[in-house]
Amino acid sequence: MVFPVLARASQRPAFSKGTAMPFSHRIFFVVTFFFSLILADLTQQGQYDYGFNVDLRLRKRDPSQSSIVTGLPRVNGQPPLRLDIRDLQKDKDMWTLYILALNWMQYTDQESPFSWYQITGIHGAPALTWQGVDPTPGNEHSGYCTHVSILFPTWHRPYLALYEQVLYNIVQYIASLYPLDLQDRAQKAADSFRIPYWDWAAAPPDGESVLPLTVGGSSTLDIEGPNGVQTISNPLFSYVFRPFNGSTFPDFPFNTWRETKRAPRPVSSPNATSNNSFVAHALDTHLPSFQQRLYNIFTNYPNYTTFSNEAWVPNDNNGTYDSLESIHDSIHTVGGGVYGHLAIIAYSGFDPLFWLHHANVDRIFAMWQVLYNNSYVVPQTAIYSSHTTSPGETEDSQTALTPFFSNETHFWTSDEVRDLEVFNYTYADVANKTRTDVIALINSRYGNFTPASMFLYTDRAQRHRSIHAGHLNQHPSQAQPHRANGLSWNSQTSTRPSLSAVFKGNKYREWIANVRVSKHAMGGSFSVHLFLGEVPADPTSWPVASNLIGTLGVFAHRSKHRMSMGRMIAGTIPMTSALMQMASLGEVPSLHAEDIVPFLKSNLEFRVSLTDGRTAEPHDVDGLCISIVSSMVTAPDSETRLAEWGEVESHFDLFV
Repeated sequence: MVFPVLARASQRPAFSKGTAMPFSHRIFFVVTFFFSLILADLTQQGQYDYGFNVDLRLRKRDPSQSSIVTGLPRVNGQPPLRLDIRDLQKDKDMWTLYILALNWMQYTDQESPFSWYQITGIHGAPALTWQGVDPTPGNEHSGYCTHVSILFPTWHRPYLALYEQVLYNIVQYIASLYPLDLQDRAQKAADSFRIPYWDWAAAPPDGESVLPLTVGGSSTLDIEGPNGVQTISNPLFSYVFRPFNGSTFPDFPFNTWRETKRAPRPVSSPNATSNNSFVAHALDTHLPSFQQRLYNIFTNYPNYTTFSNEAWVPNDNNGTYDSLESIHDSIHTVGGGVYGHLAIIAYSGFDPLFWLHHANVDRIFAMWQVLYNNSYVVPQTAIYSSHTTSPGETEDSQTALTPFFSNETHFWTSDEVRDLEVFNYTYADVANKTRTDVIALINSRYGNFTPASMFLYTDRAQRHRSIHAGHLNQHPSQAQPHRANGLSWNSQTSTRPSLSAVFKGNKYREWIANVRVSKHAMGGSFSVHLFLGEVPADPTSWPVASNLIGTLGVFAHRSKHRMSMGRMIAGTIPMTSALMQMASLGEVPSLHAEDIVPFLKSNLEFRVSLTDGRTAEPHDVDGLCISIVSSMVTAPDSETRLAEWGEVESHFDLFV
């Protein structure tokens, strides 16, 4: 079988709808991988040693590697699952191949278009032109990613497929290196390999953090590969630039760091080390907020345009300030921490956590598609530039998702990637699932911090008795560990306020802080933190403060773009869980407006911090507006039904 020939720069595909691709071209052959791209010496410290000169062996084969994103072979006619990283780790054979493949890819010479450096660099820095897909005039210094765009979810789908394709081919070759008596076992795991995701909105196993220990626990790990057990660099902990070129990252301190960092300390030192324990603590603190936001989006955002991206539409419904992109932004800023690579658009792709995060974003997108499959991409004007897009251009379902080739002459489009199985992968949460199946999963996994679960898992007699008793019995299927800070309320573990303090009939009130702001107001990423009561004096403690309600992270470039100034984005900080906790403690009589509005006016505070550690005065943040709204929500009377939102009521502006 001959690989499709890579289009040269002079034959760059036109930006038009991709044509149908023969099925035979979708089949990836095991050993026709990128044998010619491994130029690194496998004896380098931190890299797995296979016991021979892999570079020499691969050069003898010298096949061509294609940049066409084809998807991977099915197994027994079915698309294999992308697993949660904690579940993947339980499969020793597949986990070993995954870690070895990441390690291999990260040690691949940066000049190769299929190296970690260049595949991750497609997103932002160093703004390389990948595989001859040239920038449009004026966009030479931008990555290809489409932010604040109707294409945000769809562009990342072929991007993840390309990354998965590269790793899959490494996995196939590594499996072939095992001793003969282990090859069948290794090959079986290799055939089903798909990249994992990280569910940052689900309660982790008891005693664990939202951030998996395999990601942030140690910079090295022991792995049993084809040449025995060896200690290697942990490819999930960081990526080391080989070689490091400070000019690629002109900003201090990034121009001094040879590897990616998370919440580095001390930030002013070239020898700063990642503080993953702080990141883990911050993610645990924010879990209630992330889960509430996700639950609200699943239940109240049936329109793809508002669901897909964070662009603020003036005079739009006050109930649709949030989006998949805005939640995604907050994971970047919290997970990166002060000066963390993950918190900066241009640099984020280099952090291995980026790929686990975005696979989860794609899974959420897939779940949303099952709920609202009749809504999809409609024409919208591009707000920000990418490598091949300028502000003002119309983007629609036929827009080329550059630089991802679907065949020799065309790029993938949103229409063509609408069904994720086009790339021959799926998720357990959507595979062969009906809409009611997905709804039941959402209620069970993501409803713990909302009063909807308090009503949902209690029968009528229990509800009647509980009006006076002030407590409810938890549903057995909902028993999960309480992973939250002191302000959050969890339906499974927290004291229950009386139903009359929360419900009017079968309706309860959701409280939300709507935030809108200029994305590039501060010349880089920043965060808006919401507190009840006195704000801690030390800004570094804000992400883990015991009285933090939640944080809206704004994921931005480290510069102020004149063309972008004044372009507004929007997001939310849910307050219901925190207010339920106040009600359960007797600090406020109920969740009803007559009690909550004066309480919030007296106790609600906010602060703004930047990812370089500085703080900002609110009046210096261009376009910042924080408004407090609420909506009466009908609680689902069955686990297979969604909560139903009523009209949004505006109460007061916290800042304008």
